[in-house]
Amino acid sequence: MRQGGFGKWCGAVAVGLLLAGGCGAPPEDDTSPDTDTHQRSSPGSVSAVLVVNRTTFVASEDVTVSVTLINTSTRPVRLLQWKTPGTGHKEDRLQVTRDGQPAEYIGAHYKRPAPTAEDFVTLAPGERLTGDVVVSEDYDLTTTGTYTFRYLLDPQRDGELAGFASNAVSLFIEGRKSRREEEATRREPFASALTYEGCSQEQQHAVSDAVRNGQDYASAAYSYLGTHKTPALSTRYLTLFGLYSPGNWTRATNHFLKIRDAFQTQAISVNCACDNSAYAYVYKNQPYTIHVCKAFWPAPATGQDSKAGTLLHEMSHFTVVADTHDHAYGRVRVLAMALTNPLLALTNADTLEYFAENQPFLP
Repeated sequence: MRQGGFGKWCGAVAVGLLLAGGCGAPPEDDTSPDTDTHQRSSPGSVSAVLVVNRTTFVASEDVTVSVTLINTSTRPVRLLQWKTPGTGHKEDRLQVTRDGQPAEYIGAHYKRPAPTAEDFVTLAPGERLTGDVVVSEDYDLTTTGTYTFRYLLDPQRDGELAGFASNAVSLFIEGRKSRREEEATRREPFASALTYEGCSQEQQHAVSDAVRNGQDYASAAYSYLGTHKTPALSTRYLTLFGLYSPGNWTRATNHFLKIRDAFQTQAISVNCACDNSAYAYVYKNQPYTIHVCKAFWPAPATGQDSKAGTLLHEMSHFTVVADTHDHAYGRVRVLAMALTNPLLALTNADTLEYFAENQPFLP
């Protein structure tokens, strides 16, 4: 998924700090955490409560949990709707474990433009927002066991400056395949390197160019890393990936090699039917299908936040390619991550995209 630029960074910080009145307001003093029932709360923050009406689910049943967010401050707070429960829930907001081991998120990974006013939900002081999250659609529940859930914003995982976590609930769930995975296995293999679903002729031309340019970006990034093998020769590497080590350099090189090879050798399907405001999204365990959305079409062919960069960003997400995440969005936050956490930068899709697009140019 994607957000970029100062406005995108500002919007993300507004969610991370759960501030009232918009980005830039200072957080209020912390209070002691209450890990039994609510978040690590502070005045001016949001409390999260997770509820289920049963504790056992058989394989034929959807697993749904109800989440309530409560504005515990004395002023309004704004939340990005895709980080709230209910119909707006389009992100990995749950921490899920099975018998103590993490359960994989298999839902969509979006690349988004800068949020607009319509993308925020405002909670008045004391107001609650309640919505259901259908866990069985977005998390790997293939193995029977006891699953534990929390609804959270994790500062380390999500690249935010502050976070919250709900209470934990445990459910016994009989293993099942997701409907999405079953649908994917029924599809016929593609006969050609690039196919389209729901795309007009004009859209097909744009996608074809973006695939070619995305491949060129990945090839150029791979070649660059092969010829600039010391940090003294690469302002570009130090700026976007941070502190140099031979292992980190090799890991970045391998990412671009795998992205390039995927563009060159794999049967890619691009679906143009998405009608939301994002650029694109993929399911990490369903290579190599990329769904492009409304923000994709007006994007430039190449350059920062381009069509080519969008496809490279999404290609990097696939588990069999680079298995990237969306730890930070936008150039400002990507550069900050390079300084503070190079290991996260190496697995951040926006970082790989900005390195490949190289706009503004870095030697």
